[in-house]
Amino acid sequence: MGFIDRKQMETFEEQFLSPYAVHANQSKGRHFPEDEADYRTCFQRDRDRILHTTAFRRLEYKTQVFINYEGDYYRTRLTHTLEVTQIGRTIARALGANEDLVETICMAHDLGHPPFGHSGESVLAKLMQNHGGFEHNKQSFRIITELEQRYLEFPGLNLSYEVLEGIIKHETEYDRLDAKDFNPELRGSLEAQITNIADELAYTAHDLDDGLRSAMITPEMLHEIELWELLAVSVGWSGNQLDELSRHRLIRRLIGLEVSDMLQATSSRIADSRIKSVDDLQRLAYNVAGFSEEMHRRNRQLKDFLYKNLYRHPRLIRGEQKADRVITDIFNAYLSRPEVLPYHIQTIIPVRGLERTICDYIAGMTDRFAIEEHNRLYNPNVLA
Repeated sequence: MGFIDRKQMETFEEQFLSPYAVHANQSKGRHFPEDEADYRTCFQRDRDRILHTTAFRRLEYKTQVFINYEGDYYRTRLTHTLEVTQIGRTIARALGANEDLVETICMAHDLGHPPFGHSGESVLAKLMQNHGGFEHNKQSFRIITELEQRYLEFPGLNLSYEVLEGIIKHETEYDRLDAKDFNPELRGSLEAQITNIADELAYTAHDLDDGLRSAMITPEMLHEIELWELLAVSVGWSGNQLDELSRHRLIRRLIGLEVSDMLQATSSRIADSRIKSVDDLQRLAYNVAGFSEEMHRRNRQLKDFLYKNLYRHPRLIRGEQKADRVITDIFNAYLSRPEVLPYHIQTIIPVRGLERTICDYIAGMTDRFAIEEHNRLYNPNVLA
């Protein structure tokens, strides 16, 4: 029996994917033309290219909410990315969307995050405000199109148009980018919209999980949160003492309820819109992928709770102060004495400019490396 080749995979997509899903054989291609693989679709190949990047591996030691040194059980930027990918694939399969494209966009969506999570991003944005700014989603795009140097024939990864479009049109309440080179009048594809929802769903559910694990959030604090009360009733849990298995059950149920709601609400919008193609979907005045109004309201209440009680917790605020100090000190040390940068980084300065070169270098650091570098630069007892 021979292997299943790319043509057969593309035929399978034509037979089983929805007409408004992106099909690999209809891709607009790559900026630098290449012969496609014999046994992978273009989106499968793109996924593999992202997986093997340095930026993807470094996510293991970058903060999601809790700084890496606070414990091995909390989520990192890598585990968050994998959880977004799993949820995205589940949603895509149920809606007849292209799983491979969803997976690829999900895997790339946080590549540009600097050390120390959103705290690190805020510091770099402040330091770079007069030099082009910094935004992690824009940095993700730069990584895959420019900064990752793995091929002689072209800069970046030379990913398919649809993957690049999905990343540049990735939007949450925090992220919105200029998509001027990707038909800005069009919405993101169904696959890009699924990535947006999977990201939102994952970080809300799993930040709640990590908050409960850390005891910075307690069950008593959640009694007025409608979604939490619904979860507790649905799994038959009550009281104020939350053991580990009960916490797992509640978080699983939360994800299940949200995915089910999202699938039903999205299916209804698709049916009501009467779309018949990818172009029809992208020309709509609204995103079809999303929650019902009731679930959106419940999620808003939970997000507001997390912002007030977890993200603004004194323990995390202290972490933000440390991140601010570490990144600012490193940035200023490089700025005042560029010769302390590694030689291969110094060679980039004439091309990108000093500030952008420093920013790119710091953004690529893990939490651990940034802390070690700060020690090397400022602790007289540590050898450089």
